[in-house]
Amino acid sequence: MIGAIAGDIIGSVHEHAGTKTKDFPLFDIGCRPTDDTVLTLAIADHLLDGLDLVDLLHEYTKRYPDAGYGGTFRDWARSRSRDPYGSWGNGSAMRVSPVGFAFDSEADVLAQARASAVATHDHPEGIKGAQATALAIFLARKGASKAKIKETLVERFDYDLSRHVDDIREDYEFDVSCQGSVPQSIVAFLDSDSYEDAIRNAISLGGDADTMACIAGGIAEAFYGGVPENIRQWALAQLDPPQLEVAERFVGRFGL
Repeated sequence: MIGAIAGDIIGSVHEHAGTKTKDFPLFDIGCRPTDDTVLTLAIADHLLDGLDLVDLLHEYTKRYPDAGYGGTFRDWARSRSRDPYGSWGNGSAMRVSPVGFAFDSEADVLAQARASAVATHDHPEGIKGAQATALAIFLARKGASKAKIKETLVERFDYDLSRHVDDIREDYEFDVSCQGSVPQSIVAFLDSDSYEDAIRNAISLGGDADTMACIAGGIAEAFYGGVPENIRQWALAQLDPPQLEVAERFVGRFGL
């Protein structure tokens, strides 16, 4: 999960910047946790203590009102609605990484990823994006090869993972849909040779940089066995004490 949070924070200064290169400073003075981190921690909190997920999503949004939420999600949270709103946005995928780390069977991961999505994102593509991301993390945790991860996601979710980062980058544009950003984020991981390289790949596509780096970062953390210590410590230092407490409890229970 720390890999997803670090990806979000590193990518935060590149959102809407149209970054089309891997050559950028990793740690920028403007980097900050965004809604990706806030809602990832809400999912982690839910898995740790079993509190109601909708209540936690409402509470975390109220606690961190300026984290950069999408307009529809922000309106949903402010209204204290308990009904989903049919979203296919990548918010379901950006917050799901704790599920991939917390469960030890494919069936449980898929079921819990679905449950984490449908609180808001009950469109089939929203559910699919969350499940694909969580399953990739689970498979990486369990030692699956990149070829096996790719094969499984293509067969189960019918994602096109055939292109490479260098091919996608040329004409890729900002896209907040699951169908238009989750496969590309997975490719950013598949084409990487390290955790940091996965983050750089995702950001270099020039899209929804923080979310795509968050998605790629969670998978890369699981596959490469953690986050490099300098990145990990820098990312954790960007969290406030309540956020850090949840992150540390989650890692203490579920690892990485």
